[in-house]
Amino acid sequence: MSAFTTLADYLEHSAERAPDRPALVDPSGRTLTYRELDEAANRVAHWLAACGVGKGDRVGLCLPKSAESVAGIYGALKLGAVYVPVDYTAPAERNRFIFSDCQVKAAIIDARCAAVFDAPGEGGHQPDAVLVCGEPVPETLAKPRWHGAGELKEQPASRPKADRPHSDDLAYILYTSGSTGLPKGVMLSQENATSYVDWCSEVFAPTPDDRFTSHAPFHFDLSILDLYVPAKHGAALYLISEELGKTAASLGPFIDEHRITCWYSVPSILALMTQYGKLEETDASSLRIVNFAGEVFPIKYLRRLRDLWPHADFYNLYGPTETNVCTYYKIPATIPPDRQEPYPIGKICSHCEALIIGDDGKPVADGGEGLLCIAGTPVLQGYWGDEQRTDGAFMTHGGRRYYNTGDVVRPDENGDFVFLGRKDRMVKRHGYRIELGEIEAAMYKHPGVAEAAAIALLDGAGVVTLRAVLSAKDGAKLGAIAMKQHSAAHLPSYMIPDTFTFLDALPQTSTGKIDYQALIRQAGGG
Repeated sequence: MSAFTTLADYLEHSAERAPDRPALVDPSGRTLTYRELDEAANRVAHWLAACGVGKGDRVGLCLPKSAESVAGIYGALKLGAVYVPVDYTAPAERNRFIFSDCQVKAAIIDARCAAVFDAPGEGGHQPDAVLVCGEPVPETLAKPRWHGAGELKEQPASRPKADRPHSDDLAYILYTSGSTGLPKGVMLSQENATSYVDWCSEVFAPTPDDRFTSHAPFHFDLSILDLYVPAKHGAALYLISEELGKTAASLGPFIDEHRITCWYSVPSILALMTQYGKLEETDASSLRIVNFAGEVFPIKYLRRLRDLWPHADFYNLYGPTETNVCTYYKIPATIPPDRQEPYPIGKICSHCEALIIGDDGKPVADGGEGLLCIAGTPVLQGYWGDEQRTDGAFMTHGGRRYYNTGDVVRPDENGDFVFLGRKDRMVKRHGYRIELGEIEAAMYKHPGVAEAAAIALLDGAGVVTLRAVLSAKDGAKLGAIAMKQHSAAHLPSYMIPDTFTFLDALPQTSTGKIDYQALIRQAGGG
């Protein structure tokens, strides 16, 4: 049983136990000790309280990763408020919708994001107050009231007197893409997060001497490990800017320079690092943990990285935003040269329970495939303001409430879950069910392919066309005829793409994943 009830407890405990240890190094190189970070968060909390923010109120965050953004997160948490981070590079209209949807009481933003509040949101919503980091600070007599970050210096550095949240109170809301075309808010409680941090502590055994990286943006669920595991253990966190995070050639030297011990990112960036990062020229001997999650890691790049960093433990972490990590698999020390398929997503985490449900809505027999459903302490409370969506996401079995991940899995001979794909990335063609990820896996087997995406386009007659969108490695030349021949050597005829498109680089979402919707739009399919 953890001694910590809330996420703010981690910071406050480390500030008391080791006040002078480095807590945070931001992209500018500025270092804050645990005492300094705690005091910065206290000032934010006092400012929020003066603006009327209290327990359960939502606080919007729209700014780059920085000491200010981390202090903003903890400042909200200290009041029992709910932080709502958004992608500061996203269109203002999208962020305006998110902040209006959850009715943020106050917001902390970068000056470059002021356009989010140029106009009222849905229902005329505007926050009561907006704290602006950077210049200039807009001036207006109407809502929202604009405040410069310099006002924080006037606030007390002492901890605010506020009602502490309970374990089942909301801590944060992460908005993810919705099937309706509008983002949906995933509501996560204090216990949803702390139970996951406890599991990380159990598996990764962090120490105060560890140095973690924060590669994922704060609106992405990978950030929960980044932010709170080091804080619980009094370790240091190095924030990686959005710009640096996309520069594969600079990340190896970053790990080397700062003697990073714990890395966590999506596989895409690690794959790029193996291709363009010149990792063989850097010393990553400090690394002891390399975690990846969010998508399938092509085996050829994983094998290369495993060879380059043989001293580190590699973990494939799996889970949607709604559960954070719920299964994990430790990658073996040596990946056989003849292995072609990705590794499993592994066994269920100790704080979760799993159920595989078949097409008939009933649990499948041992060894069968079906939808992975998850119960336990990390499972979301629901979707903000959407009871219908919430009800549709859950099922009850044996008196337990299970979240349907939408992912199809089957257990292998060792009892590890093998990820087979998603229902929504599965198409039917000529009577066959086709998983687009399998086509992508075949494309990655070509030595000249750097990135691969398979999309399905439906014409007015209901005919499905398969398209492969590829980018080539430096110096490689890809052509439609050669890729057709390559496909025929690795895929059954009904899975061979009809067309091939070649781009310098595939579009990515703000969280570093391939943006399939952008590819479909470019192809005229939506």
